[in-house]
Amino acid sequence: MKVAVIGAGWAGCAAAVEATRLGQQVTVFEAARIPGGRARRVDSQWPDGTALALDNGQHILIGAYSETLRLMADVGMVADTALLRLPLTLRFPDGTGLAFPRLPAPLDALAGMVRARGWSWRDKLSLLRAAAGWQVSGFRCAPALSVAQLCCTLSPTVKATLIEPLCVAALNTPAERASGQVFLRVLRDSLFSHAGGSNLLLPRTDLSALLPDAALAWLAQRGATLRLGARVLALAPAGERWQVDGENFDRVILACPPLDAARLAEGTGLPCVPWLAQARALQFEAITTVYAFSPTARLAQPMLALRASASGGEAPAQFVFDRGQLGGPAGLLAFVVSASNGDNAALSRQVLQQGAQQLGLTQLRAVQTIVEKRATFACLPGLQRPAAQLLPGLLACGDYIAGPYPATLEGAVRSGLAAAAHGQT
Repeated sequence: MKVAVIGAGWAGCAAAVEATRLGQQVTVFEAARIPGGRARRVDSQWPDGTALALDNGQHILIGAYSETLRLMADVGMVADTALLRLPLTLRFPDGTGLAFPRLPAPLDALAGMVRARGWSWRDKLSLLRAAAGWQVSGFRCAPALSVAQLCCTLSPTVKATLIEPLCVAALNTPAERASGQVFLRVLRDSLFSHAGGSNLLLPRTDLSALLPDAALAWLAQRGATLRLGARVLALAPAGERWQVDGENFDRVILACPPLDAARLAEGTGLPCVPWLAQARALQFEAITTVYAFSPTARLAQPMLALRASASGGEAPAQFVFDRGQLGGPAGLLAFVVSASNGDNAALSRQVLQQGAQQLGLTQLRAVQTIVEKRATFACLPGLQRPAAQLLPGLLACGDYIAGPYPATLEGAVRSGLAAAAHGQT
């Protein structure tokens, strides 16, 4: 079977590897020269012109990303080398916040809640009661419930220092608009399922090197055709087969962004109106990453939570990462503004002020600000996401495809694996 995979992001790489493993002849089309999609390397430079490898967004993985970790191992990546594994920690620069000990789940979560710094016993009890209620309910709630509504009984401190940063990190959607049901699924699988599921896995290399580069090398060694810098212009039916820019394939997997997938699908002239409507109805959230440098910058740990303004304002970043502790240049920090809005210059200025006020780093200077305007779909309550199959022989994969998870790397990988295996016995 000849299979075309359109897109070499994490979903496309997963689909191509799985299809090859199933004995199919794979051709990968990727419009960009660097694979990885919305989690890829950006070739940048220091002000003096020296080369500097950055990412188009600072991503983290967690221990519950079982399929992503398995895929990395399959293509030859050693997770213990490529990723720094830490117990879940949401600590602020002043030392307050949550940190899980190294214990089996769910004891690590319970102990972390009880030992949280800067929380009163009333704060801790409000979270313990809520967590017990979520477990009793099977981590399910009414589909229309937002995260803010789900967590309305929690104390203001717990909301501000745990729920809101965790929600925007996992769903990239503010708590007042984010799906309570999806948030509960994330909590169940990461915090309460198995030992190590809540661990933070911080990349020690650029995101393309973390998986896509290795996946493409694995594919090339097994005879797959790789076409980087090749934007697909047209998709057309050819009897029971498909043509991709005039070339015949038995099956096509659309692993490109939803609007690109919709454009190609509509161009076939075949009926898939409900799928197109759902794909085009998706709303999107931006993520801004501000890379800043100071020769004296070194954080107390590789990742810290920051106190962000409720609507961005003068303190837009929710997290900061010390790239010097993650295999990068010493003194280079990555500030992450999830669900961001505003122009680059204003966000850069505000983040530098935030770094000075919350981290005491008055010598920070911006190196580069990268905005992914459509970084993720907005994970809204009751959202109807497109199915994997559009038409016979035409499938789609990506973190936006119907599934239990928000727009995460694990969701993308699982979707890619499922698309490649669709219809296989």
